[in-house]
Amino acid sequence: MSTPRFLCIATHHKTGTVWMRRTFLKFAEAEGIPFLRMSRPATIAELPEEGPALVTNWSARFPFEMFLHPEARFVHMIRDPRDVLISGARYHVAAPLGNERWLAAPRAALGGKSYQEHIAALPDFAAQLRFEMAGKHAETLTEMLAWPYGHPHVADLRYEDMIEDVDCARFRAALEKLGVAGFDIDRLVESYWTHSLFGGIRDEGARKANVRAHVRSGRKAQWRELLPRAVAEEYAMLYGDALIRLGYARDHGWVEECRGDAEAALAG
Repeated sequence: MSTPRFLCIATHHKTGTVWMRRTFLKFAEAEGIPFLRMSRPATIAELPEEGPALVTNWSARFPFEMFLHPEARFVHMIRDPRDVLISGARYHVAAPLGNERWLAAPRAALGGKSYQEHIAALPDFAAQLRFEMAGKHAETLTEMLAWPYGHPHVADLRYEDMIEDVDCARFRAALEKLGVAGFDIDRLVESYWTHSLFGGIRDEGARKANVRAHVRSGRKAQWRELLPRAVAEEYAMLYGDALIRLGYARDHGWVEECRGDAEAALAG
């Protein structure tokens, strides 16, 4: 049986991607470990013949062939889609376009406006949520549902668990389970803590500008305070079954937990 040597990191938009990107890329850079972005089967041929490599796809769209590779192991992180919706809608209104160029592209369906121009011009947060729900959020949720959950070579993580992983025990356990050669677990755990909201960047002043642009609070279950009841009802009709499939709800009763004071909470 082959010893694992390729550590593959998969996240989705607004599911802790900046955290995982900095954790693993900074580690790989410091350790001199090769790094590849992978979305096409052809990239597999670029993997080194010897030694470890870090392989990423920040939309969790690894080619099927990579899941069959005997030396590949995966860390995959998802987040409550309702919080993904809220985080995405707020971020896309004023996100810097350096790493999000798709936000600035003119769209015929929006009368020539870009995604960002359109969402920023909407009259209130509820309207922005509805637009996001049918836009980037639908794409992100489709990606989450398409992931091969239960794969024996994958450590599936939930953002809600990891944001409370203050002793780094869950992260360490995931790495130990995967057992990828060439990746020093102690140093990776140190990098994870250094780039976490409960660790090295707990103080907002310690966060770099690009991190501040992506991260507003990082709290879990924000939807209870920030998701308007009317929007929640629409969400349940469109994506309620997806929440159940992903393990974030048992039924559609969660709508009753929405406080309906999203505008006040957002302003505060």
